[in-house]
Amino acid sequence: MEKTIPTLIGFSAILTWSFLALLSTAAGPIPPFQLAAMTFLLGGLVGASSWLVRPAAIKSLRQPWQVWALGTAGLCIYHCAYFFAIQSAPPVEVSLIAYLWPLLIVVFAAFLPGEKLRAHHIAGVMLGLAGAIVVITKGGTIGLANGVMKGHVIALFCAFIWAGYSVLSRRFGKVPTDVVAGYCFITAAVALVLHLTLEATVWPQTATQWSAIVILGVIPLGAGFYAWDYGCKHGDIMILGALSYAAPLFSVIVLLLAGFGVFHWSVAVACILITVGAVVAAKDLLFAPRPPSIDVTRLPSALDGNTGCRGRNSGSVPRIRPHGQDSRYIAPVCRSAAGCQWQC
Repeated sequence: MEKTIPTLIGFSAILTWSFLALLSTAAGPIPPFQLAAMTFLLGGLVGASSWLVRPAAIKSLRQPWQVWALGTAGLCIYHCAYFFAIQSAPPVEVSLIAYLWPLLIVVFAAFLPGEKLRAHHIAGVMLGLAGAIVVITKGGTIGLANGVMKGHVIALFCAFIWAGYSVLSRRFGKVPTDVVAGYCFITAAVALVLHLTLEATVWPQTATQWSAIVILGVIPLGAGFYAWDYGCKHGDIMILGALSYAAPLFSVIVLLLAGFGVFHWSVAVACILITVGAVVAAKDLLFAPRPPSIDVTRLPSALDGNTGCRGRNSGSVPRIRPHGQDSRYIAPVCRSAAGCQWQC
């Protein structure tokens, strides 16, 4: 149960990412690298603003180069590469390939200490993948219309980058989540350089566009990344991998509710597949057996011969302690309020 809350926090990041498409659309025709520079700057400020009341937290930026290399690869290289992929191949095909990252998370996580890949993890993530394919293709055929293109290779690279970042974050579990603010600032700086080199600047023209950019930077690309970092480090990363396939489904639903697009049967099918997959993958978390309880009203007579021991003493409190030399065997031992004890 100690992983439940962190897992839910990680899942909240997936929920915020469901608004990426809507907010990016509402932001208007802003060049992608300019939009990344603006939003990641805001995302970094989300974490840095808390340092005003937690000044000691800024020390979390003092990390080994391996931590900074991982964060730069996860946020900066992934998003820059994804933008290049979208411009080099059909967007639907790029999305399908890039969304192999939840599957890769589940596979990579099996190599982490204390983690074990089980059949229900694989079944859950495959159902989620099927649901993502259905909703992205709208039930159409799967294939590369023009053969393998440079964008397809970059998209596959993106999948490995984000999965690797998410899983390897677990190896740096003691690194505070505050360091994500540094990741965001680096990503914003790199995106700004790419924007000035490759794009023409286009500023938002309306209050709605500015609002969309602010929300995009503060929530999905700000709070979302902090929540994902915490969830990957302390939650059940295999369940998070399976739950990640809800992002494209929720994204389509949000767009439909906002009036962008028309409902398609593929949304309902994807909803069923992804929901079932999530339940299957999270079986251990959702249906964990409860420890057996001890009925102290039906205890045998006391084994202790002290005169103060009365066997079924009211107020007796059950306790558990190792029995014999084999520490793997736990025998229930009950102790009364008077100090008497017996095997339950």
